[in-house]
Amino acid sequence: MIREVREGRPAPAMTSIARITIACPDRTGLIAEIAGCLFELGANLGDASFAVLGAAAEFVAVAELPAGLGMRAVEERLRGLAVLKGAEIEVKPFTLSPVHGPSGQVTHRIAVSGADRPGLIARLCEVFAEFEANVVRLDSERVPGSKGDSYVARFAVSLPPARAGACLATVSNTAEGLQLTCRVEPA
Repeated sequence: MIREVREGRPAPAMTSIARITIACPDRTGLIAEIAGCLFELGANLGDASFAVLGAAAEFVAVAELPAGLGMRAVEERLRGLAVLKGAEIEVKPFTLSPVHGPSGQVTHRIAVSGADRPGLIARLCEVFAEFEANVVRLDSERVPGSKGDSYVARFAVSLPPARAGACLATVSNTAEGLQLTCRVEPA
């Protein structure tokens, strides 16, 4: 960059990285409206997540904003979308790396299901921590059924290769001890 300035060319404009968080009632077309608005603004989405949480929805993303586009302008434009009327919207600087490191690489997907058990998420996450596994993504839901509700917890994890076998066996044994089924898939 210094060389370009010395040769009489302007330095390239700086982009900024933002964390965009939106919470609102769930609606059809919500992601399309949000992503379309961000695209029109020139934002480049990085890691993003969307979930329906009860009757609510939550969208979280890290995005690179083009030079000259402020975070306040992004927030105001999102607030102007009819589908986001009354939504909680926050656009803030993201000061960490927008690209995850090795512990963010998913090595296995694990689904545990059955009757709801209080403390299930805590117990399984304690196992992951014991084996130095990183939970990259967690999704859980209560699923209504004719014979009562069931519960499904899905984990995308990064397991250290040397400890993967022991960790997966312990997760399976923990699920079995709680009378739950456990399904594991390599990523």
